[in-house]
Amino acid sequence: MPERTTLPVLPLREVVLFPGVTSTIGAGRPGTLKAIEAALASEEKLVFAVTQRKNTESVSPEGLYTVGTVARIGQLQRGLAGMQLLLHGEHRGVALQYQEEGDHLRAILQVGEEIPPLNSENPVFVALFREVRSRAAELGQKSGLPEEVVQQVLGNVADPGRFADLVAGYIDLSSSERQGLLETFSVEDRLRRVLVQVQRQVSVLDAQEDIKSQVQEELGERQREIFLREQLKTIRRELGEEEDGDEQDELRSKLVALDLPDEVRKEVDREMSRLSRTGRESMESQVIRNYLETMVELPWNTRTQDHLDLVAAAETLDTDHYALGDVKDRVLEFLAVRQLRAARPAPVAAEAVDEAQETGADTPGLVGNEDDRAKGSILLFVGPPGVGKTSVAKSIARAMGRKYVRVSLGGARDEADIRGHRRTYVGAMPGRIIQGLKQAGTKNPVFLLDEVDKLGVSFQGDPASALLEVLDPGQNDTFTDHYLGVPFDLSEVLFIATANLLQQIPAPLLDRMEVVEFTGYTEREKQVIARTYLIPRQFDENGVGNDHLSITDPALAELITGYTRESGVRQLERELGKLARKVARKLASGETPEMEIDPAEVRKLLGRPKVQPEKALHEDGVGVATGMFYTPVGGDIMFVEASTMVGKGELILTGQLGDVMKESARAALTYARSHAAALRIPEEMFTRDVHIHVPAGAIPKDGPSAGVTMATALVSALSGRPTRHDIAMTGELTLRGRILPIGGLKEKILGAERAGITRILIPAENEPDLEDLTDEVRDKMEVHPVSSLGEALALTLRGATFREGRLLFGNDDPRDVAPLIAGFRH
Repeated sequence: MPERTTLPVLPLREVVLFPGVTSTIGAGRPGTLKAIEAALASEEKLVFAVTQRKNTESVSPEGLYTVGTVARIGQLQRGLAGMQLLLHGEHRGVALQYQEEGDHLRAILQVGEEIPPLNSENPVFVALFREVRSRAAELGQKSGLPEEVVQQVLGNVADPGRFADLVAGYIDLSSSERQGLLETFSVEDRLRRVLVQVQRQVSVLDAQEDIKSQVQEELGERQREIFLREQLKTIRRELGEEEDGDEQDELRSKLVALDLPDEVRKEVDREMSRLSRTGRESMESQVIRNYLETMVELPWNTRTQDHLDLVAAAETLDTDHYALGDVKDRVLEFLAVRQLRAARPAPVAAEAVDEAQETGADTPGLVGNEDDRAKGSILLFVGPPGVGKTSVAKSIARAMGRKYVRVSLGGARDEADIRGHRRTYVGAMPGRIIQGLKQAGTKNPVFLLDEVDKLGVSFQGDPASALLEVLDPGQNDTFTDHYLGVPFDLSEVLFIATANLLQQIPAPLLDRMEVVEFTGYTEREKQVIARTYLIPRQFDENGVGNDHLSITDPALAELITGYTRESGVRQLERELGKLARKVARKLASGETPEMEIDPAEVRKLLGRPKVQPEKALHEDGVGVATGMFYTPVGGDIMFVEASTMVGKGELILTGQLGDVMKESARAALTYARSHAAALRIPEEMFTRDVHIHVPAGAIPKDGPSAGVTMATALVSALSGRPTRHDIAMTGELTLRGRILPIGGLKEKILGAERAGITRILIPAENEPDLEDLTDEVRDKMEVHPVSSLGEALALTLRGATFREGRLLFGNDDPRDVAPLIAGFRH
């Protein structure tokens, strides 16, 4: 390139291009585009890139600096708004003169020669160069660039002048400072000036990092929350959504209006005082505010008026539920007691009477606590699923005109579910009892504690123990929730708990409740319930009217016995709903279903029967006896089979029997061996192995009530005498042959009745339980109460009788036969 040359001028705004640096430039002014076109027309594609003194749209020679950079156009991309071109700085250039040529400027320039150091080996210069390189690398790393990239970029340049230009091209400087570095031709001076700028940038980054750390420490989470809330407040103000009024004043006025006990008032005033001293946006302020808002929403003195009209309550219960006579009677008795206690004048204090007599004033009237008259027992509804425990509780609330609240306790394993969390914990809230009262909005709702027998225990505490205070009428007037921290009176709440099994409720908790037992429905009762309640409801829910179809009594009986197995009617309602949906589909498809559903149509719509209940045996057999058992879904019958075989006198038990049933089998075998003569069992039979099996081996079984059934099957197998096929039995057996009472008798008898058995054998002490049966069932069944195994065997073994306390076979003379458990006669 000659000493002087003429090149098109590329004016730059706020940008300074250094030699050795590649930069992307946008061009859009007509003169600039003409200059680029002129440069592209030449072979070398060079332009003189020079910065404007001021950022103006028009370009004139007076507005351009003298020193610029000769740059080569690399890549070019054209667009609608102009061009994007890649420029690579070649060397410095000094404009001697600017000339206008057509629509663009051209510059006559000469090469800007650099002034090298006097001695490049001078230690001072070498140290300066190294320091600039080290500081530049540090600046790159503090700016967030990877160390490998920094070292690669800086390591490719060894010339001190080019290195100074490279660093100057990438540090953050104003255009005037960049231009000053570009016009510095002395390499040593340029390195010093670049070092000063680099060191300044490093110091700025260090100071920025220190400030950031200090701010983070000072602000913390609380200050950050304040900052964000202030921003949110500003945004709401700009949107016109700022809340009107003072929230604290509104909250204070609500608290003042509450009629609170003295202890509660003291705590509320203390917390309100803390709230006024605490910053509005602090976390502690939010905790206090939530607590006070909870106190405002609780029904401290809000009550509903009880409707204690027994006639109306009886009508409500009869309308909502069929059968359950004993349960309805107990509920009405409960309401009657409350009615009488509410109407009875409270006792007059003796001191008030004495004072009235001394002063001659009238004797005071009602003196006492009205809340004491409102207290009552806490009910526990126990029964199988689907018999109406929850719906009866709803009916009680409707009959009394009270609010109804239901809390499910199934699976609860945390004491805080009942008592709440202390306010020291993040996200603390009241327990389910206080939340239920808050939901009800009254102080005296009907509060249903559902599935109280399903409570669990974990390391977080025992919820059942926490319920002891809640369900104790003598203590729950000062129930203290951990979140509230002050007593709340629960004595006016009518608590009703539900459970399926009494055995799973802790004894202290059970002692605080009055048990009301719900028994299963008979087949007849299920048919009436289905006709009265279930069928109309399912037809209505599925869009099927009575004009579309009707269900015959045999079809309903088939549905009950072949597709459900339960004490209640929940599964029956599901099957009726399924039947209604099948018919609804046919109606929606334009088909005309059968107007009358008979048993054949039921099987056609619902498929084959899903339940195969046990049926009574058709003939007598040796070693088999029919027992009765109880499950949470109702009663049923089972067969106990016994057989002997050659062996060593061992007892084999199968059928997934529990420990109690195994013990009953061993007791029966011991009884048989000790009374072998009276039972006419040869001694050699006890040298054989005895195998006792209870079918349905996949189902675990346990309980003492199968003792008499096992003994009957065992004696039959050992003596070779057949048992009667038409009799079922239940009862616990002792080693002396005494038959002890058992539970769940009603469900067991109903199960036997469903199986087609009409003769049953029960413990004599269970005879009063027969009153739970309906007249229809009692008239159909032949019941034999017995108190000893001799009596039971006389009824169950063919050819056996029981006279004068002795078990006789055939023509035995009572005087010649050893007594068999004499003294336990019916």
